[in-house]
Amino acid sequence: MSKPMVTTRLAHLLCAVGAALVAGSPASLFSAEVPDSSPIVGPKHVTVHNVKGVVGPSLQIDDQGRIAAAWVEEDKDSRTILFARSEKSGGPLGPAVAVNQPSESPYYRQEAPALIVRGQDIFVTWSKTHPKMTPDKPFSGELRLSRSSDGGRSFAPSTLVNDDDQVIQHTFDAMQVAPDGVLHFAWIDGREGKKEPGTFVARSTDQGRTITKNFKVDDNTCVCCRTSIAASADGVVYVAWRKIFDGNVRETVVARSMDAGRTFFAPVVVGNDRWVYQACPHRPASLGVDHSGRLYVVWYTEGTDETPAIYLAYSDDLGQTFSEKKQLNRSKGTFPDHPQMAVDPQGRVVVIWEEQSPVRREIVMSHSLDRGQSFSVPRKLNEKHGQTPTIAVNDEGMVVMGWKEHAMPAHRLVIQTMQLPAVSLAEAEIAPDAR
Repeated sequence: MSKPMVTTRLAHLLCAVGAALVAGSPASLFSAEVPDSSPIVGPKHVTVHNVKGVVGPSLQIDDQGRIAAAWVEEDKDSRTILFARSEKSGGPLGPAVAVNQPSESPYYRQEAPALIVRGQDIFVTWSKTHPKMTPDKPFSGELRLSRSSDGGRSFAPSTLVNDDDQVIQHTFDAMQVAPDGVLHFAWIDGREGKKEPGTFVARSTDQGRTITKNFKVDDNTCVCCRTSIAASADGVVYVAWRKIFDGNVRETVVARSMDAGRTFFAPVVVGNDRWVYQACPHRPASLGVDHSGRLYVVWYTEGTDETPAIYLAYSDDLGQTFSEKKQLNRSKGTFPDHPQMAVDPQGRVVVIWEEQSPVRREIVMSHSLDRGQSFSVPRKLNEKHGQTPTIAVNDEGMVVMGWKEHAMPAHRLVIQTMQLPAVSLAEAEIAPDAR
């Protein structure tokens, strides 16, 4: 039998995998770098904000490469949620528009508004300071949905998402739109009065005009690790959060819905980290699904050895089981933090996170062209003290990355695009059993 032809890139990757197998460890296997993968990185676009504080941004990118962003500004005693969109591919952003009405006061927290762009329809979820908030309930808020039907030029008065009237927490929200156009929401909710809050979900089937009855997915949710949502091409909805188990063990979990978000199966532990922590670490997970249905999860943990790390795992059986976790951070002298991920239909994966040291706070990025089997060496993106990275990708493999930089006396929001290299189906599905 003749020897089959193998592309150069495939041959390089097989050599790397073989070398890792000789090394004899899963960590060595995973550290095989993406070969011949040179994405095209666009210019940075920077906006300067001379205000007291900035939270965000959240980003979206459409299939024409136009970028949308949402963030929060605090100046003196006022807080405003702002939205801006680029007129051309790759940016820069256009003029900012206020999302909340003057009578609506956003609750200030270290979380960007959740953002979805679907053509001319713009959706933003955010937490409003509860009108009945009292000093003994300082974290109380209402979860609101703001909508624009004119591409973000104006926003209608917001709609209440939570269907209870309690003066409690309704925050750390996530939002996603399914292929059928249904909007899905998840958040952390303390309405049942238990020691720990729960993870709640709701839907909108009429483009945000009305919200369905709220549904509790699970109890014992870590109080400020933000939720995350993903929806597959065939309509499976996934929600991730950090759950507290007996003994203060905090695990990233994922629950799936097979009926368009009406009900959810019991959550499944992703990494089995067995991380014991006495407080909420304030570090969310991130989800993504490719067109073959592979579900990807990225999260932060310190595990049993209390070593900060960022991991990725995936599931090919609808979130019922997960692959062995794979560590993404490589630096030995920094503290990795706040990972976020974007996955395109072909399974090209990009993860962005912070690398902190006593004197620096860097934003780094790593990408995979083979459905999470191998990743590029992390690449530094920021110029000044950076934090709160965020990322999105369109169906064409064009990525937008964003973060905040401190540049006293002002704040800077930075956005940058990157076009991922094209991959063939054979390259994307190489080494399916390398876990």
